[in-house]
Amino acid sequence: MPYLSGEDAVKELRRALSNPNVQSDPLRYRNTITKVIRVMSQGVDVSGLFPEMVKACATVDIVQKKLVYVFLCSYASLNPQLSLLVINTLRKDCQDANPMVRSLALRNMTNLRLPGLAEYVEQPLTVGLRDRAACVRRVAVLGWAKLHNLQPQAEIDAAVVNELYSLLRDSDPVVMVNCLRALEEILKDEGGVAINKNITHHLLNRLKECDVWGQCDVLRVLERYRPQTEGELFDILSLLDSCLTCAHPPVMAATLRLFLCLSAGLPSVCQSALERACGPLLAACGSNSREMRFTALAHVQLMMQSVPGLLGAHYKRFFCGYAEPAFIKQRKMQVLVELVNDENVSMLLDELKGYCTDVDPDTAQAAISAIGRIGRSYSDKCLDILTGLLGLRQEHITSAVVQTFRDLVWVCPQCSDVVCAALQGCEETLQDDQGRQALLWLLGVYGERVATAPYVLEGFIDGVRAEVSVSVKLELLAAALRLFLSRPAETQDMLGRLLHYCIEEERDMCVRDQALLYYRLLQCGPEQARRVVEARRSDPALGVLIGRPLQPIDAWAHGFNTLQPLSTAAATPDSSTRGSPEHLHCEPKHTLTEELKALTGHQGSVVGVEPAVVSLSLSPALSPEDFEEMWLQLQNFLCVVKLMPCQMLPVNSPQSLQAALQLVNIQTMAFTPPNALPWKVYLYTHTQPAPDSTSAECTLVLAELLYSSDTPDSSRITVKQKPRDSAALSVYFYSTLQQHLADQSALHKNTGKKNILSKMT
Repeated sequence: MPYLSGEDAVKELRRALSNPNVQSDPLRYRNTITKVIRVMSQGVDVSGLFPEMVKACATVDIVQKKLVYVFLCSYASLNPQLSLLVINTLRKDCQDANPMVRSLALRNMTNLRLPGLAEYVEQPLTVGLRDRAACVRRVAVLGWAKLHNLQPQAEIDAAVVNELYSLLRDSDPVVMVNCLRALEEILKDEGGVAINKNITHHLLNRLKECDVWGQCDVLRVLERYRPQTEGELFDILSLLDSCLTCAHPPVMAATLRLFLCLSAGLPSVCQSALERACGPLLAACGSNSREMRFTALAHVQLMMQSVPGLLGAHYKRFFCGYAEPAFIKQRKMQVLVELVNDENVSMLLDELKGYCTDVDPDTAQAAISAIGRIGRSYSDKCLDILTGLLGLRQEHITSAVVQTFRDLVWVCPQCSDVVCAALQGCEETLQDDQGRQALLWLLGVYGERVATAPYVLEGFIDGVRAEVSVSVKLELLAAALRLFLSRPAETQDMLGRLLHYCIEEERDMCVRDQALLYYRLLQCGPEQARRVVEARRSDPALGVLIGRPLQPIDAWAHGFNTLQPLSTAAATPDSSTRGSPEHLHCEPKHTLTEELKALTGHQGSVVGVEPAVVSLSLSPALSPEDFEEMWLQLQNFLCVVKLMPCQMLPVNSPQSLQAALQLVNIQTMAFTPPNALPWKVYLYTHTQPAPDSTSAECTLVLAELLYSSDTPDSSRITVKQKPRDSAALSVYFYSTLQQHLADQSALHKNTGKKNILSKMT
């Protein structure tokens, strides 16, 4: 056909379809209809050919029927009256001897999507449910779902619903699965298919006959069933066990979700199911499909919230390939951070170091951020790598390293000396706003340790007129004021020039108001200014230091095998969204030191100490506000005070004490500075209900460890002998706390009092 405009093409096709010579030649007639479909696919409106195409559906040629039905289903809504003309042909085809013709007619009869045709469709669909050909029954079952979707307010005949339930036992597995899908749609307002024991066992026995997506639908429906006895539960799990190692990731994921739903009250069974599913999940992480790899990695991260070491032996499977896209590399690096331990830390850091020079800047910055997160537990090794990266003098690498330094010193202040020494000359390479903000924050907070800090700030202040970033200006104001309070002689002149510019010439109101605030604050005196400004200093010696507790499997099981893991935020905080780390929710990964291994068993129990009858929870959740409120109310509750002769506590650092206490399920809330007197640490935990107890009530424990120099050789700490370091202190405090809880449990068993608050100092 020569090139014609849309209207000319329609006229030419109408002439061809109406030509008797074309209609008498089946091949020419089919080719003409094919041209109509081709023009329609190009976006040309060919609805004017509807009458001619209705006439063309009266043929015995199946190929021609399919082409015509595609056209009719596309334009039926624009020609509802003319669509009635095709109903007689479709109903006639529903009685054809060829099952392919019958199924084709039923499918397109329901695809017309015209409410006025419903009365003509019900009778052929009812007959189709009893057709001897499986392909016709498949179409008829789904046809009832389409009919209900077309008229959701109309009630489906109860006889049809019963017929669909009976077809669940059809010999054809596709018919069985289609019945489940149709009943789910029709009975949506009633909660879907009613699943009982007989239906459940029938579906399980025929599960392997279905295709991949059919198995997924069956497993999803079975989540609503609750076994009546424990024996029935384990029978079902035994039938599903082979599906956990299925080579098809969708089937494995659906089976694992069903396992977690059925065995919600059996943690050991859930743990075993996760271990069984590791093989297929690792295979999915190496799939050729990028989408499959990303989905598998997202679900691995979800599982590691409860079982961090589940895939620890397979950490090499998460190494990044050179040709992998950036979004997969970044997910893999997040998984690698969670798999770090004493044995593989060196290899993982070497691998991440290679990613830091990736050609993609986002991937390189993600690798540097991952090293920084590992540095919260292995600071020395990570600081060496980060400091070496500064020597590359590349803008995006230097920016990421400085931002990582800022986040690292916030949670690990013992790293500040190395960080301050590494900052020399970084300002020459930094160009982006986030990197300069991080550098200014470090210079303001630790400026007394950086010899060139005043000169670096002076360079920023001299160029403030050309600065376009409001965030950098605000950070520069804060850094200049903080540095003035620690090094006034070197900073006084430049601070005055900065305040004068920001107050008199700056057009941004936020910067101007901030400068006015600092100016008026300085008028009140340096001491008053220091009290206000240093309250924002990154000093975690007296701050919230709560690590991320392990999540119970039930907390995320409902989101497994859904889109929820794909939409969750990345585990690594985005440093570009903030200029200072005050809002960083740190999640340090704690490791078990060799000395604590000798003092504790595998489950955190004290070696040589008889276990108490009360166990501590693995994940006590208490916000700082709740802690403060309950602590202030403790005068009405039990208070236990014990004096213990001991020497001054050689605490390694607040972070090491926090890590050691968390290993025995005791959360640390806050510390005073390590060398302060009196030295305090606030702790909390709560007990787990006894396994044989019918009550979910537990005891919340708020504790304060206090060392005071009032008595030369004593401290008010509940320990049984001299603690050697923070790890030993945590173990002995744990044993004493366990014994105290056991005594209180026995004391209150007779009185019936529960949920007491214990204050131990």
